[in-house]
Formats: sequence, C-alpha cells, structure tokens
Amino acid sequence: MIRLTRATLASLPAAVSSPAGRPDPGVGIVHFGPGAFHRAHQAAYVDTVLQHDPRWGIAAVSMRSRGTVEALEAQDGLYTLAIRDAEPAMRVIGAHRRFLAPDAAADTHALLADPAVALVTTTVTEKGYCLAGDGTLDMAHPDIVRDLAGTAVPASVVGWIVAGLAARRAAGVAPFVPMPCDNLASNGAKLHAALVAFARATDPALADWIAGEVRVPSTMVDSITPASDEALYASVAATLGLEDRAAVQRERFTQWVIQDVCVPLGPDLAGAGATLTGDVAGYEKAKLRILNGAHSTLAYLGLLRGHASVAEAMGDEALAAFVDAMIRQDIVPMLPAVPGLDLDAYREQVLARFRNPAIVHRLDQIAIDGSQKLPYRLGDTLAANRAAGRMPGHVVAALGGWVAFLIARTAGGQAIADPAGERLAAAAQGADPVTLVRRLVDAGLGLPPQVAGDPPLHAGIARAAVAAHEKRWSDLFG
Repeated sequence: MIRLTRATLASLPAAVSSPAGRPDPGVGIVHFGPGAFHRAHQAAYVDTVLQHDPRWGIAAVSMRSRGTVEALEAQDGLYTLAIRDAEPAMRVIGAHRRFLAPDAAADTHALLADPAVALVTTTVTEKGYCLAGDGTLDMAHPDIVRDLAGTAVPASVVGWIVAGLAARRAAGVAPFVPMPCDNLASNGAKLHAALVAFARATDPALADWIAGEVRVPSTMVDSITPASDEALYASVAATLGLEDRAAVQRERFTQWVIQDVCVPLGPDLAGAGATLTGDVAGYEKAKLRILNGAHSTLAYLGLLRGHASVAEAMGDEALAAFVDAMIRQDIVPMLPAVPGLDLDAYREQVLARFRNPAIVHRLDQIAIDGSQKLPYRLGDTLAANRAAGRMPGHVVAALGGWVAFLIARTAGGQAIADPAGERLAAAAQGADPVTLVRRLVDAGLGLPPQVAGDPPLHAGIARAAVAAHEKRWSDLFG
C-alpha cells in the first residue's frame, strides 16, 4: 500500500482533515521525546496553530532511539490522529518539520541556539528529568554525572536545555521558554531549579542568568492515549487508503493547562484550546482528587465486582452512582475554587470519559502501586474532610475496598503490583479485614497516617473493608 506523505495528501477522503495546501512550516519549537502522547496531544494543538501561523513547526528530537523520528521522516512528518469515541474521527497532523535522531547532535545544538526557536517542550516521563526523591536535581544520577563531565551529546534533557541556553546567552540572544509536559506536580518550578543547579555546577554566571532570565511554566496535560497497535494501523489504512505506521490514537477529550509566566510562549496555544492560568496547581489538585481518586475507586471496587475495564465498571449502575456521589459529596466540597474551572462540569466530563466504550482502560493497570497513589488520590480528600469535622463515607468505603482487594489478591495467589507488594502480601496473608487494616496503619502502608490517631475513621475503614470482603454491597454503597 502507498505510504502517507505530502505527495499523497491529495488522495485523502474529504472527511479526513489534513494540512494539504498549507505552506511548509518553519521551526519555532524543539520537542524532546516525540512519543505517542506528544504526537496525540501537544502536536495536535500546534497543528491547529499552524493553520494560521506557519512559524511554529516542531523539530522532534529523540534522545534514545531512531524509530519514531525515522517513521516520521519517512512520511514527511505526517501521521494520523485517530479519535476514539462514540463518534470517531481521523485527522492528519502536519506539525513536525525536522526529525533528529541521537546521532544528530550538531543539528540539535544549532536549533536550540536559533533565535527563531521560542519554545522547547519535553515529554520524557518523570524519570527523564533526573530528579531525586525530594524533587531536586539528582547530582549523582549517571546521566547528570556524565553531562557535567563534559560531552558533545548530553545524555539528559536537563543537559540539553542548559547547553541551548548557554549558547543563547553567549550569542546575546533571548532565552527560549523551556516547558515540561509530563504530569509531575509543579513541573515547571522543578525543571527551573534543576537547570539552575546543573549550570551552577560548571558556570555560576550562567546559573544566575538562568535563575533571573529564564521562565519555565508549569503545565498539566490530560488525554487517554492507548498504545498504537496493528488494529489501529489497519483501521487508518482502511479509512485513508494509505499506509501510516506513525498513527496514534486518543480519546476526544484533551486538556493542556499552562502557567501564565508573563512572557510570550511563541505559538498561540491558548487560541488552539490550551488554558493559560495562574493556578496550575488548582487544576492539578482537581484532577488528582476527582479523576485519579475516582479511577482508583473504580479499579479496586470494580475488580472485586468482577469488572475488567473502566467502561465496564461504569456500566455497573450501583458502582457508577457510588463514584458520582463520592465526587459530589466528598471531593468537590473540599476543593478550593479555581479560576476558569467549573468543578461540577469537570465532574461530568470525567464520568463521561469513563463511560467511553472506544477506550479500553484496564482496571488492573489502574490498580498498580496503590500504596503509593492512595495517600494522594484519596488520602488528601480524607484529611480535608476530617479537618472540617466531616466523615467522608464514600472515600472511607473506597479505602475499605482497597483493603479487601489486597486480601482477595493474596488469597488468590496473585502478585500485588506495588513497590511494597511483598510487604502488602505478607500483611494480608491469612488476615481478616479488621486485622489487615490495623497492620496497614501500624506499618504506614497505603492508608493515610491520620487514621492511626482517629479511632472513628479507623473503625469506619475496617467496617467498609469487612463489607467489601464479604460483598455486602448494599452496606458499602449505602
């Protein structure tokens, strides 16, 4: 089958939007980590900008492997974005202009120094920022050690960004705006501090310049993006009549919240649908407590009730009603107002996304790492309610569901996918729910620390765990 390229754009069906007829863009953005999420999310916003402002094409830089940039280059940077929803759609994205593999270091250095580049974005996963447990730069990280020793090809994204900023300063050129797009709390502040710390280890004057002149906005990104697979490629080929081995897919919902740092970003991302705000943390908190808290609740209770996916669990009327009530009664009242964010509308969006039958989001994936996630996803809501003198019955029941889940997994001989999995399994082995709650509280595992000093709360979680373990759902759901 003929490949999707600029030469074959004219053969696309009329229902598929594309950049056909648009001028080739210039390069105004450098992006490190052009994986599926970047291509399905940020690049789609940029593609919208390019419809009226051709300055902001993306140079895609892969730091580890050649596969993605080679696939993009073979298709002139074009690929299909498939929207998976009750009303599916396909769109050809043409936001990428340059494609730089790990051996193209000289070109990457030149682009970072180019005054036409105003924005440098990153999706390198949380680990890619080489941060220590306290959120500061890990000076002992092997990539940081190597980069500080001096190398023409930095191993870390921090090393690359500092190298680019150093070149701009030396040339008397204004700095670009570095913008992390991985979901790491306060990601802009953490990256900015990491850049300053890295530079200070070799050039204190550069560090002072970065500290004073470089603005790094924090961001929050959201859109469920399943991995590309052969079924996707076949579906795209059937619709386009062309082969596309760089296609990506996501749900229709997409969100990009960007801190307004009072300097131009370059492209008009707000005009393309991104949210510029002074309170990214407020959006992060709402997402963590509403979306992630509800996700974890669906995972543990849904698995106990025999469901496999989020959409399947949301088809369980009793469970779906319970989760909705938890958000309305326990979570939203404890969230501060966030300018520009309607919390009730956001709740409705979240629940509608959960019901999307075109996205198969497995509950056992969401259930991973519960001991690490629950203190934030549900524990913060629990603490806020107790501080206000309220007993959040739905959150208490959700935590009891996690306890029952641990017992069920252990009794069934299944491993608990969690950094503390072995300790959790040992605590659950042969334990009844009341005993396991006590053991988890004593060990500081998963359950919020305030449970230890709050007898009514401790008793409530234990009762909920018993009800979930015995599948007395009417008692649990109320």
